[in-house]
Amino acid sequence: MQGLRDASRLSGPETMKIPAAPLALGLAGLIPFLWGTATLVYGDLAAWGIQTLGPRFVAPFVLLNYGTIILAFMSGVLWGFATKSEGEQAAINYALSVLPALWVFFTVGAGPTSSAIYLIAGFIALLGLDFTFYRQSLTPPWWMRLRLLLTAIVVLCLVVLI
Repeated sequence: MQGLRDASRLSGPETMKIPAAPLALGLAGLIPFLWGTATLVYGDLAAWGIQTLGPRFVAPFVLLNYGTIILAFMSGVLWGFATKSEGEQAAINYALSVLPALWVFFTVGAGPTSSAIYLIAGFIALLGLDFTFYRQSLTPPWWMRLRLLLTAIVVLCLVVLI
C-alpha cells in the first residue's frame, strides 16, 4: 500500500500552487455552471439565451445536464487515479471510482429541484472520494486545493435551483 498523506498538509507548500493548465481548464469548466446561474437570475439573459442558443443552453437545463456530465466525467478521473493502486486496494479504488457515475445515473432526472439536490450531494460526496485518493498519494499534491475551489463554485451555482 502506498504511503498516506498527512491531512494537515492540505495547506502546506506542496499544495499551494496549482499548475496553470489544470487551473485554467478547471475554471473554464465552470463557465456552463456560471452561465446557467446567470440565466436563472437574469430573465433578459435567459430570453436572449433561448432565442440565440436554444432552451437547453439556459437554466435549469444547462445546469442539470452539464452537472450530470461533469459528475460522470469525474468517475473517469478517479478511475485514472485507481490505476495507480495495487492489489486489494486497487479493487476497492476501482469500485469507489464508479460511484459518482452510478449516483448521477440513478438519481438525476426526476425534476429540476430534486435533480439539483442530488447533484449537490454527488459533488459533495465526490470531495470525500477525492480526499480518499489524495490520502493514498494517488492524486497530484495540489488536487484537493483545486477540487475544493471548483466544488464550492459548482455547489453554489446548483443551489440556485432549489
